[in-house]
Amino acid sequence: MKTLTGEKRGAAARAAGINSRRRERLFYTGMAALFIITVFAGFARTYYLRPYFDASSLPWLLHLHGLVFTSWLVLLLAQTALVAGGRTDVHRRLGVAGAIVAALMLIIGPLTAVIRAKVVEVPPGSVSPLAFLTIPLGDMLVFGILVGAGFYFRRRADVHKRLMLLATVAILPAATARLPFAFIQQVGPLAFFGLADLFVLVCLIYDLISRRRLHPATLWGGLLLVASQPLRLMLGQTQAWLTFADWLTRWV
Repeated sequence: MKTLTGEKRGAAARAAGINSRRRERLFYTGMAALFIITVFAGFARTYYLRPYFDASSLPWLLHLHGLVFTSWLVLLLAQTALVAGGRTDVHRRLGVAGAIVAALMLIIGPLTAVIRAKVVEVPPGSVSPLAFLTIPLGDMLVFGILVGAGFYFRRRADVHKRLMLLATVAILPAATARLPFAFIQQVGPLAFFGLADLFVLVCLIYDLISRRRLHPATLWGGLLLVASQPLRLMLGQTQAWLTFADWLTRWV
């Protein structure tokens, strides 16, 4: 009798473990897919479907920027799908490509932001490009910290996958700022940061449901991401930053 009860408990535990892994794989693959949908929706008019809305050509740097950043999103989806399919061996080998793409992003992203701050004209009364520069450069700084930590903890799957998701959330404000909703342009950074931060909230909720507590990587990574946003907005209004940004744009 005791043996039968033990076997039932063991079977129940194995079934629970299988269901947990299925939910986990669905969550990470689903998040990667949502990232792609968000970025496509944000950049559809100005990049992915640009020929249908604007016949003018884009500078080669913006094409390179779009190619590299899109590659990161596609790689993230591929990596989560590989893990979901049990191909962790391929996942690890493809991680080398992920590291290369991340390094390229940390070069091309800031370079593009600085060049655009120098050449883009804004309407009178809008935030100056030099002040706004804290947003894209801040995105790349947070991305670099989180993705670097993610690769460092690549042998800790529970930490690694959470940091990779949050690193990708860090670069989403550029897409959410371009979503075709009037309130985003009216509200400004509070709107597009808030929309991106919804993904952080989803990660927190997932931890609470799946683990009954927050994972430290989600907690501290999410805190870094969200706390950096008001800080960089305040920094952009200081004379010290404006002087530094002006100096920075003179180099490109």
